[in-house]
Amino acid sequence: MGTNTPNNEKPPTAAKSYTPLFETNRRSTQSQLLNKLFAATVFLGICSIWFYRFTHPNPTTHRWVWVGALFAELWFGLYWVLTQAGRWDPVFRSTHKDRLAAAHPDKTLPGVDVFVCTADHTIEPPILVVNTVLSLVAYDYPPDKLAVYLSDDGASEFTLYAMLEAARFAGSWVGFCRRFDVEPRSPEAYFAAAAGEKSEGGGGGWELDQKQYEEMKDRIESATQLGRIPEDALLQHKEAFSHWDGNNKYSWRRDHPTILHILIDGRNPPPADGVNGSSLHLPTLVYLAREKRPQYHHNFKAGAMNALIRVSSKISNAPILLNLDCDMYSNDPSTLRDALCFFMDERKNHDVAFLQLPQMFDNVTKNDIYGSSLLVISRVEFPGLDSFGGPMYIGSGCFHRRDVLCGRDFDPNGSKLDWTNYGRDHEHTVEQLEREAKPLADIASDHNTLWGTEMGLKYGCPVEDVITGLSIQCKGWKSMYFDPKREAFLGKAPTTLPQTLVQHKRWSEGDFQIVLSRFSPAWYASGRISIGLQMMYLCYCLWAPNCLAVLYYSIIPSLYLLKGIPLFPQISSPWVLPFAYAVAAKYLYSLAEFLCSGGTILGWWNEQRTWLYKRTCSYLFAFVDTILKTMGLGESGFVITAKVADEDVARRYDKEIMEFGVSSPMFNILATIAMLNLFSLIGVVAKCLVAKDGVGVRVVFDEMGLQLLLCGALVLINWPLYQAVFFRKDKGRMPGSVTATALVSALVVCTSFVFLY
Repeated sequence: MGTNTPNNEKPPTAAKSYTPLFETNRRSTQSQLLNKLFAATVFLGICSIWFYRFTHPNPTTHRWVWVGALFAELWFGLYWVLTQAGRWDPVFRSTHKDRLAAAHPDKTLPGVDVFVCTADHTIEPPILVVNTVLSLVAYDYPPDKLAVYLSDDGASEFTLYAMLEAARFAGSWVGFCRRFDVEPRSPEAYFAAAAGEKSEGGGGGWELDQKQYEEMKDRIESATQLGRIPEDALLQHKEAFSHWDGNNKYSWRRDHPTILHILIDGRNPPPADGVNGSSLHLPTLVYLAREKRPQYHHNFKAGAMNALIRVSSKISNAPILLNLDCDMYSNDPSTLRDALCFFMDERKNHDVAFLQLPQMFDNVTKNDIYGSSLLVISRVEFPGLDSFGGPMYIGSGCFHRRDVLCGRDFDPNGSKLDWTNYGRDHEHTVEQLEREAKPLADIASDHNTLWGTEMGLKYGCPVEDVITGLSIQCKGWKSMYFDPKREAFLGKAPTTLPQTLVQHKRWSEGDFQIVLSRFSPAWYASGRISIGLQMMYLCYCLWAPNCLAVLYYSIIPSLYLLKGIPLFPQISSPWVLPFAYAVAAKYLYSLAEFLCSGGTILGWWNEQRTWLYKRTCSYLFAFVDTILKTMGLGESGFVITAKVADEDVARRYDKEIMEFGVSSPMFNILATIAMLNLFSLIGVVAKCLVAKDGVGVRVVFDEMGLQLLLCGALVLINWPLYQAVFFRKDKGRMPGSVTATALVSALVVCTSFVFLY
């Protein structure tokens, strides 16, 4: 926390002197020292807690209970130590696009290929994909050096139809963006922001473009809802839609040949009556559905990305690649030029393999009800990783060097990117390019090859991005992190609690699989990357095992509170001080970090609740599934997070009302733990109320004050869940079956523990 102070960089003194294209800033020395001293005091408190557990066993408790508390506190303390690596020496980077423009005119800029991945048109609506694609096509970048590729892993005719409509609308939209320099360049986002406001300089052109967009949107959504492509489109693009004739749409998604269409050929400026009736030069736009057969594993998103790398090498062959999720639209048209400041810096670009930008969302509520913004990770921890060799690759909003993704080894003496080795094929026609590029997306180009092992994204892990980035860094390459003042990309955050829990279950499961694989940061990365970066990889990859310690602390102390047996030092004992200081310091520092990252106090509280729910549910299921898979009793899967919600759900989300609404094993666990803590608190309060004198009450508060405080905090943080169980009547309330199961389970556990244990 502290003031950023830029490194001193002298201006060039001669024509051939070095001019940096980006700056690296660090916190002031005083701020870093204060942070490290504070961390040292917290660690001293943690060590004191460990010492207390070792030297003060409670004879009234079972040995396993005391040992369980010791192991939970050992885990919390050691995990806290891992998190400090991301706070040790954070760096913050800024770019000089003016210097880039002076040193590299548009004609000399390298090509950029943008990859967008979608997998299911029912979960990721085609109009959402269209808005992302149109925002990318409208980048402020030479169109002959920009190509946008869409990978449709669902092989949906409706997604192809939407892309054809987008290609037709692109000329009008890009022209409008260039004329009035609008931001953002996603039509949906722009028109929503401009609603009710007078467009500056747009006039009737703004209204005309909005009308054209709404008409296109209606056609796309109508086709999707009706389940059929309009007849005029089928006749106009008969060959494109011929792939779906007479095929079973469900089995087709898993069994089909490669489908490849170059929708816009951006190699050369069109004639006056060129593309879409306009002389406007547009970037290349390509639709791809790679071949799939049921007898071959398609490797999810990693397989789709590798197919895009191969196909693009034939069509546009840009040296720089950008990959985005289909809901991550461009919010800043100059982002490509920002990225090139890192890749084209003469002295500091030779070892940069990829540049990661933060994932931000445009639908996060003011107080971020589900903790989706991950503000501390984006604003605190990733800058900390950057000082140790760069952040991890998180799957979206990342710029790559093509040669590195294709397996190039790092050479300290010569790893600079040679732009002359790349370029487009201007000799072949569109039909010839399609014909020659199509086999590159076939199974034969991927199966039993180096793709997925030595080249491209790694196969065999649900978080192919993290393991790919780690393997690249272990070769000696570095990555960088750039958090621009204006968000580069904006996506859609989950709008329900089930979506959030399922998403984090997939992430934590994949990360934990990495720990148990040969690419584990614990041993594979040892000696290949810095210790600080190794610690932060372990911090994220050990999300899943967090469930064990958190479950213990969420259940056992409350049950022993109900039983009247203390597990912590008395309030009057000096040993209470390490517990009080470590907990208070940790959470106050966490609150300060969150506020400094742009959050609110209520947003921090919501994040703590989501933290609890993820660790008692998402991480538990991830931990169990990973162990079963390691034992050969399960298989990895890939779950797509829904990008849309119905009107009632969206309305409750906007009001920051937590959404339950469906029966789920995760909710059974959440509700049971919440009820157990509520019954425990009610039980101990009832004991105090029926006490004949105040002595018993004072004894309870003195001997079990910390347990009472912990149980009370768990009850308080679960207030939205209690509302969903007891008070709410809307469809987002807790299902009756879950409520009944939780009440009975918690009551049985509490009663049995008090009277039978």
